[in-house]
Amino acid sequence: MGARGRVRRGGRAAGAPVTSARALGAPLVWNVAGLLADDPGSTRDYEVAGATINLGDDLRLADPIEGRVRLARTNRGLIVTADLTTAIAAECARCLRDIEVPIQVRIEDEALPSIDIHTGAAIRPEPGEGDEPLRLTAHHELDLETAVREAIQLAEPIAPLCREDCPGLCPVCGERLEDGIHDHPSDDIDPRLEALRNFHAET
Repeated sequence: MGARGRVRRGGRAAGAPVTSARALGAPLVWNVAGLLADDPGSTRDYEVAGATINLGDDLRLADPIEGRVRLARTNRGLIVTADLTTAIAAECARCLRDIEVPIQVRIEDEALPSIDIHTGAAIRPEPGEGDEPLRLTAHHELDLETAVREAIQLAEPIAPLCREDCPGLCPVCGERLEDGIHDHPSDDIDPRLEALRNFHAET
């Protein structure tokens, strides 16, 4: 069953209150130098409001990204937890109508510093660590844009639908079945649509 979309019509202590992290359209980047200087167990909560990012050539945001990000200090770096919502522009897999598909993503990852907050010395990856963990920038910034982009791309449904019971297209005339009666003589079928005569959409 495809995902259902909607039709398009056009340095503080742990337990600090949620703070606004970004203005409209700003990237998903936070300076965490203050949190890195705190003791393990300290946290920061941020609100994400109106963030927009480029999803690549074949995918486009229909709504800004909203949600919250929590950062928790550990003895190694930061634990990142993000719960975000947005919508992507898509096309109904049955009737080809333009729709917006709601997307919810959760990111749980570890972010490690690349520069020691106290000495300024570069921190080399530990043996066997590779490039798997998120890395803070040399300016002690956490950039989640790539992680969020990849999460949204993975959440994109294979066969999005405008609604679960969408009847699709008429195999004779190619128009949407919900737009009227489609009682066509058998010899009126467009040869290019012959292959659709016996097609039944999965439910």
